[in-house]
Amino acid sequence: MNDLLPISLTLFPGGKFRALTLSFDDGGHNDRKLVEILNRYGLRSSFHLNSSLLGQEDHIKRDEVASLYQGHEVAVHTVSHPFLQHLPPTAVIDEILKNRLDLEQLCGYPVRGMSYPFGTWSPEVAALLPSLGIRYSRTCHTTKNFDLSHDFLTLSPTMHHKDGILEKAQELFDLHRWRPQLGVFHVWGHSHEFALDNNWDLIEKFGEKTGRRDDIWYATSIEITDYCTAMRRVEFSADFTTALNPTAAEIWIAAGNKPVKLAPGSRTNLATGESVPYQPWKA
Repeated sequence: MNDLLPISLTLFPGGKFRALTLSFDDGGHNDRKLVEILNRYGLRSSFHLNSSLLGQEDHIKRDEVASLYQGHEVAVHTVSHPFLQHLPPTAVIDEILKNRLDLEQLCGYPVRGMSYPFGTWSPEVAALLPSLGIRYSRTCHTTKNFDLSHDFLTLSPTMHHKDGILEKAQELFDLHRWRPQLGVFHVWGHSHEFALDNNWDLIEKFGEKTGRRDDIWYATSIEITDYCTAMRRVEFSADFTTALNPTAAEIWIAAGNKPVKLAPGSRTNLATGESVPYQPWKA
């Protein structure tokens, strides 16, 4: 009997099995206060911005994008916030590429994430995204669970921040370490809603409850997408004693209900945890 079984792809960096991410849309000026609160508690978020709205009344300025969102993710929300499923394909391409180009000039790194304006999409729109450099796109369809999306191009968050995030956080803490799937708590919304509802204390309490815990991976949507994409490329020997990680990312898996780290570009003995460089041209 192989004591390493079962093998499961159910761990995040550091051997953690819970992840927390947030995402907020539109780039309103209330993002300034929201970012300050998130930073205080060590929470990470993706901010989806419409480049044509930057600098307008009630929105952040173009020259503060890089500094304001440092440590978080800047992502696409299109140029003008249209219903993408009603546009011809050439217009969809234009909305996304121009938004990417503009945001990349402001933040200084490749922008590869997105959320659909109004949360709406079509299979035809989603099919265009990989050729436009988009690796994930968040919808507004909430799952109310912590299951990882099977398709990152139609990424479904757990819940809107108005839907009981404090109570849901306790469910995240109660997850069993060896549950069949990774646990991702994805909260989405708009910063202006905290101002309109006069409930900034909600995100403060959420930060107090969930922030700076050693058992949670705080990540942006693109980081989760990149990690899970790399994890799905891990291969195993036929007897499940050796794992091959051909990617540049450090990957964690469970073998016999024990965490095992797979070094980048290496093959790892799952019994000992020893890794050696993967060189397929050598015996």
